[in-house]
Amino acid sequence: MPTRGGKRMSVKVKICGVTNFEDASAAVGAGADALGFMFYESSPRNVPVKVAADIIRQLPPFVAKVGVFVNAVEESVRRAIDECGIDTLQFHGDETPEFCRRFLPLKIYKAFRVENLESLAALPGYWTDAWLLDSFVDGKPGGTGAKFNWDLAVESKKLGRPIILAGGLTPENVADAVRKVQPFAVDVSSGVESSPGKKDHSKVRRFIAAAKGPSETVRE
Repeated sequence: MPTRGGKRMSVKVKICGVTNFEDASAAVGAGADALGFMFYESSPRNVPVKVAADIIRQLPPFVAKVGVFVNAVEESVRRAIDECGIDTLQFHGDETPEFCRRFLPLKIYKAFRVENLESLAALPGYWTDAWLLDSFVDGKPGGTGAKFNWDLAVESKKLGRPIILAGGLTPENVADAVRKVQPFAVDVSSGVESSPGKKDHSKVRRFIAAAKGPSETVRE
């Protein structure tokens, strides 16, 4: 885990696939650092721009508002930025490095579906603010609830960008994931849901508590 001043820094937590204000409020109240809004029509967690904008307007400051896109055209991304007030972009499809750079100076995460060691070869081409590592499931861009080999996430940390760990995380396994990978952040969607697009508030609280854990001194 990163350290600062002798203290272990608490991992950041992103709750993704938010579709309503009640779930957003519960996540923020439990300590979420970021909320993800799916602007991808094929996702069961897809949220209309107007609904996302209404949720975001009610959020307190210092919570990152992340727009998640899958092979979207530039016009659609810019519309979501302008109308919703999102401050971070997460690209979860086949977007090129050049496409990602078009939206600077917003914060940008590029997601990668990790199947094997060769999957990491694409990471260095994307000098985005962070790399999000998700599980590879054929034909699905993410949100599958499947877990991948965390040893590959550990290996990816050698490549030079902050790592956001996703894929199959739950309240039961996230503490182990944080201990093993020591990512900058963890990202969860299906692992804290009662049904696609509807969060289980108890799972959200348990997930965030398990991910962040107690602050510990690791060196003097």
